[in-house]
Amino acid sequence: MIVDASAKLDSHNSKKILIIDDERLVRESMSIYLQDSGYQTIEAVDGKDGLEMFHKHLPDLVLCDLRMPQMDGLEVLKQLTSSSPDIPIIIVSGAGQIQDVVEALRLGALDYLVKPVTDMAVLENAVKNSLKRFDLEEQNKQHKEELQKANTELEKNLSLLQKDQEAGRQAQLQLLPEPHTELNGYNFEHIIIPSLNLSGDFIDYFQISPRYTGFYIADVSGHGVAAAFVTMILKSLVNQPLRQFRTGESDEIIRPEEFLEHLNKELLNANLGKHITIFYGVIDCQNHVLSYASAGQYPAPVVVNDGNINLLTTGGFPLGLFEWADFDSHHIDLSEDFKILMVSDGWLDIISENFEVVEENFLTNYVKSNPLTMTSMLAPVKQCAKGLMPDDITVFIITRNI
Repeated sequence: MIVDASAKLDSHNSKKILIIDDERLVRESMSIYLQDSGYQTIEAVDGKDGLEMFHKHLPDLVLCDLRMPQMDGLEVLKQLTSSSPDIPIIIVSGAGQIQDVVEALRLGALDYLVKPVTDMAVLENAVKNSLKRFDLEEQNKQHKEELQKANTELEKNLSLLQKDQEAGRQAQLQLLPEPHTELNGYNFEHIIIPSLNLSGDFIDYFQISPRYTGFYIADVSGHGVAAAFVTMILKSLVNQPLRQFRTGESDEIIRPEEFLEHLNKELLNANLGKHITIFYGVIDCQNHVLSYASAGQYPAPVVVNDGNINLLTTGGFPLGLFEWADFDSHHIDLSEDFKILMVSDGWLDIISENFEVVEENFLTNYVKSNPLTMTSMLAPVKQCAKGLMPDDITVFIITRNI
């Protein structure tokens, strides 16, 4: 028998529970209480009936008595864990059946309750805890599968890098966002010109939620295959806190200082022998506020905001060097004329061929004298003598879409 308590269900408790017990009063009392708590209940009068009900209704959790005619609870448990090993099962037993309880737990039961269940709050608590544990295990399993998939992809890309520089370059390009994108009312555009086939420069921008958009510019120490591989690792490391935000586990992806601390810890644990400078920002597209933190990124970004042009100098230590490194978040309100320019130090190296001053403030003066567009920023690059660039060159521009 299945009892539908849909009139009392909410989105938090709309789970089906199968109750297998040959004692009608016990079975019905548990069923009525769980219905009042918002669950659907399915009742089975013995083990054989319970297995039939399970395969017919596919419940989210099973409450099973141990002592029953025709088929006891241990046999039910064996068959259920064999056909559906992930289903949470709570055993209900008499006080004198402790050896059977131990065997039931060994076979895969999550919890047990001692008959008679005089306090139904204990029953409800056991059900909630078992369902929560099951949900967490399912999430962990999904995350492990995603991580294994990402690792497989990384290994595949690394193999490409080792076999063919150009193929590796294509693999790296696949990880970059579209050159021109609009997210949550802001325009993003970028270009990366590598000094070799493979670049240690990397940028990304992504929608965290309909309210938040994240972005970063990073520079891995060195060049070539090793540096390019670390950029792929960086992409993978960013995906984890992004998933955790979307599942409600953590909000560090929208807190730049916490996010950089997370990346620093992961890179140190990975022991890659490389360090990364990075500028990470989050735009609250609802309130139009930029939150940002830097880990030694040079040169600092230039921001145009409310008619003013300034460097976002924050300092900070590169990621992957020091366990004790900490980072600070900064916040600015964004006006309608907001623009932010980020370039790699390779861009300043190009400038140094024609100008004596190559300090960070040169970038601010350049923006004051030239339109902040991709065409303007690439003009010095096009004037560079043909041949290999002295360093990777990255230009990354974000503007508010009015």
